[in-house]
Amino acid sequence: MSPDTSVRAAPIIKFVGGKRQLLPEILPRIPLEIGTYYEPFVGGGAVFFALANEGRFKRAVLGDTNANLVNMYIQVRDKCEAVLAHLRTHDSKHCEAHYYEQREKTQVGPAGAARLIYLLRACFNGLYRVNKDGVFNTPYGNPLNPRIVDVDGVRAASRALQGVKIVCSDFADTVSRAHSGDVVYFDPVYLPLPGTASFTAYDSAGFSVGDHERLAACMTSLVKRGVNVLLSNSDCPESRRIFTRGGWQVETVMAKRNVNSKGDGRGAIGELLVTAPKRKRRAVT
Repeated sequence: MSPDTSVRAAPIIKFVGGKRQLLPEILPRIPLEIGTYYEPFVGGGAVFFALANEGRFKRAVLGDTNANLVNMYIQVRDKCEAVLAHLRTHDSKHCEAHYYEQREKTQVGPAGAARLIYLLRACFNGLYRVNKDGVFNTPYGNPLNPRIVDVDGVRAASRALQGVKIVCSDFADTVSRAHSGDVVYFDPVYLPLPGTASFTAYDSAGFSVGDHERLAACMTSLVKRGVNVLLSNSDCPESRRIFTRGGWQVETVMAKRNVNSKGDGRGAIGELLVTAPKRKRRAVT
């Protein structure tokens, strides 16, 4: 059977803070024509895939400090069929015991990519979480018939990733070559809302207040070079303190989040979309 090339590319994993539901808010804030699109905190890649479907960029650079995630995207791009073959094996063996067996493994290449996809489709709430040693520790989710092998979805993602540069690096290094006519979308680990656990629990390296300060400085530097910048973050006092200095445009949008293990802790919360000051923004030519 020939592949269905009509399938639109979409995230193939669920990741904390995924942006699918906010695409109607995010996409209009990004220029229609982009030289190089940069996404240094790629996560599930919802914004990237949406822009790829619309053909809005000439080139793209995706990055993250999560080596397992970066490996997954590289393998789906370069060795799609091998990844699918490993996923079929996971599908045939899927059960709680197999899940915990895979959770304890460390793999690279196509096997590592398939392992990550499998774990995120079979774990509790699709939640990527690691301990202080960087070991994935989300418990089994007991899902009923999870769709482990999504052939058309993985192939569509692979097509969208062709020619895309994918790097495992700090955000500042990922965007170091951005210049006028390019777009950078920052979707970092969010600053925690007052009275909640920090999202840095999902990344052993963490992302501190100091890192957000460094990110704000990086954004200012990019704007001075004529780069179009968009950032999303939690709507909390610390975010507003860091990202409202210098005249940044800050807008609040509502997003439903389901990462809380308690049902009454889930629901719509405010998130910030931050763009460059009007006086410094430059049109893409």
